[in-house]
Amino acid sequence: MIELFKTEDSINFGELPEAIDALLQQGVVAYRHDPSRADSLFRQALAAAPEALPVYFCLYKIHTYQGRLDQAQDAAENGLKEAASQAGWSPDWRHWRPQSVLPDGPGRFALYTLKALAFIHLRQNDLQQAGEMLDALKQLDPTGAVGWPVVAALAEGVG
Repeated sequence: MIELFKTEDSINFGELPEAIDALLQQGVVAYRHDPSRADSLFRQALAAAPEALPVYFCLYKIHTYQGRLDQAQDAAENGLKEAASQAGWSPDWRHWRPQSVLPDGPGRFALYTLKALAFIHLRQNDLQQAGEMLDALKQLDPTGAVGWPVVAALAEGVG
């Protein structure tokens, strides 16, 4: 799900209802010349399928790219809660515990989104919150599979 990749003409968002995938594909294309239309398309997808984790990914990515960090944070926090619920985890990431095998599916999305939130907090100059999230990720994903070491290196450069 997180391993999004571009196929010949579209991005593979994983298993999604056709209508939701179509909205996401349209949003990706629209983003290049009309970011507000992209946001609208992604929000349509969210309203129709709030359980579809790639929708949250699209929303927090575009808002981060645009520097709309409050909106990015909101989308990421909501995506984190949805992913945690689907994984059977607490909605509060502070209560998550390391697992013997790095989770896949919603659990991996949750970890990836926690990394995204750490980055968003870093961009908001909230070094304490970013640091707490990165410390949790060091425990939850000791190999750095979801990419948190990159954000940790950025945090070291800022701090």
